[in-house]
Amino acid sequence: MNTRSTSMMAAACLALATLPAPAAADGEPAARNPRPAASHRHAAPMTTAPQKPGSSGVKLQYRLEGTPQVGRATPIVLQFEGVTDADGAAVRLSADSGLTLQGGSTLTLPAGKRTTATVVVVSEAEGLAYLNVFIRQGGASSAVSVPVQTGAVAPALKSTGEMKSTPGGESIITMPVK
Repeated sequence: MNTRSTSMMAAACLALATLPAPAAADGEPAARNPRPAASHRHAAPMTTAPQKPGSSGVKLQYRLEGTPQVGRATPIVLQFEGVTDADGAAVRLSADSGLTLQGGSTLTLPAGKRTTATVVVVSEAEGLAYLNVFIRQGGASSAVSVPVQTGAVAPALKSTGEMKSTPGGESIITMPVK
C-alpha cells in the first residue's frame, strides 16, 4: 500500500466510525429510517426526574407533548429504565385535583428493558397541577411529581408563616398552629 491509499482508507474508516448507530428502545432495535418522522423532529428533550437515596432505583424521564390547554388532552411521555428486580417493577399513576388522568393508572415494567409509555391527562382549569408517578421495585419505592402548567396563571404560595433561621444556618418557615 502506498501513502495515498492508506490515508484514503483511514478517512473512510473515520467517516464510518462517526455515523450514528441505531439506538435500542424497549429492548428492540430501532428501525432504520434516514429521516425522522415529522412528529419527532421538534420533540422537546426529556426531563430526568431526580433520584433520592433509598429510592426504587428506577430512572424516570418525562416529556409533555404539546402545551397543556384547559379541556384538551395532553400526552405525557414517560420513559423508565434501570429495572433490576427479576419480578420487574410496578408503577401507579394519580393526578392532582384539576387534572384528569385518562386510561389506566398502573403499569408493569419488565426487568432489564427500557419501557416507554404515553399517559394522557386533561387540565380542568388554568394553573399548576401534577401527575404523580409512584414506582415500586422490590421493597423500595419512589414518588415523582410531573408538573403540568396550564395557561399563564402562576402558582401562588399561601404563606401564613414567618421566615427564620435555625442555629445551624438553615432557613425555615414557622407556621401558626390551627
